[in-house]
Amino acid sequence: MPPRKIQDEAEVIRWFEEGKTYEWMQAEYLRKYNIETSVPMWSAFRRRKGLDRRNLRDDSLIPWKIKAEHRHMYPAIMLRVEGRVRADRNNSERDLNRVTSWKEMLAEGNLVVHYDPDTEDGFFYVPREDGDTDLIRRPKDATGNKAQD
Repeated sequence: MPPRKIQDEAEVIRWFEEGKTYEWMQAEYLRKYNIETSVPMWSAFRRRKGLDRRNLRDDSLIPWKIKAEHRHMYPAIMLRVEGRVRADRNNSERDLNRVTSWKEMLAEGNLVVHYDPDTEDGFFYVPREDGDTDLIRRPKDATGNKAQD
């Protein structure tokens, strides 16, 4: 069997609890132990140890099937951060400040997020209507929030 790459499981579990990203863990292991790691390795460790998923899925905030080219757009990122806030998950101070500012912008403009997968931009801010009860314009038919190929 090849030698184990994880040098200190308690340290890695603490990093997960602190919300460190896989990319941060890769860089830290290279710096600290001179060991190259991969995102799938960290994901597998998380799964084996029964730790919480890194990405929280919140269908109430992202009820659409998001195309791959739209996944990293700012409204999608902020909706995921808000999902983590609502689930009382660890968030960085930077993310908390960003999502607070973003929600203030929506409130001040009386806007909600609309998603149209058939457009280049994907996400749009549209005027809030009477039926809008959250940060998004609910689609007529929710499609789930899995990325399309």
